[in-house]
Amino acid sequence: MSANTGTSKASDRVSNKVSNSGKYQLPLSTVQYLTFFTASEEYAISIVKVSEIVEYEAVTTVPNTPIWIRGVTNLRGRVVPVVDLAVKFGLPASAISKFSCIIITEVMFQGENLTMGVLADSVSQVIELSADEIEATPPFGTRVKTEYLLGMGALGKKFCLILDIDKVLSADELLAVTESADEAANHGPAKEAHFEAGA
Repeated sequence: MSANTGTSKASDRVSNKVSNSGKYQLPLSTVQYLTFFTASEEYAISIVKVSEIVEYEAVTTVPNTPIWIRGVTNLRGRVVPVVDLAVKFGLPASAISKFSCIIITEVMFQGENLTMGVLADSVSQVIELSADEIEATPPFGTRVKTEYLLGMGALGKKFCLILDIDKVLSADELLAVTESADEAANHGPAKEAHFEAGA
């Protein structure tokens, strides 16, 4: 555990902010985002899409799945697919380090919430942005398709890219993930595990 101590403490701090976010009395125009790093770029996801942050531990590779599916992990008896956004965005696969973690997100698929994991090189912070603090995404200069982005949030002198996670993980891709998770559940060591909708 000593190698992951730094990740644990950082994740705990952010997780506490995630779990306590409902207690904050924020203006309606202000939204909280979790920021994280992937392939040296800082991204953000709306805090309401994040349920928790876990250390990167055992992720089982599932054959015949899209290359951007890193594998599946067991989250308290549930099989959760883990997506490598770097590969999804056409970059080399993320290298695993002591800071690597999995952001557990809730995404919409056919009107239901599905639990997904997003591999991150490290988590950064929870930020608050109002609508007028979010810049439109330019049609050039980013490695991410513009339809995956809600905009750019200012972080001092630089920007983070705000992801529309429901579009990043589109319907067809979510179906592929669901099938891979079902296959892992049926053929993995814990045959009773299954892919569940909802939190």
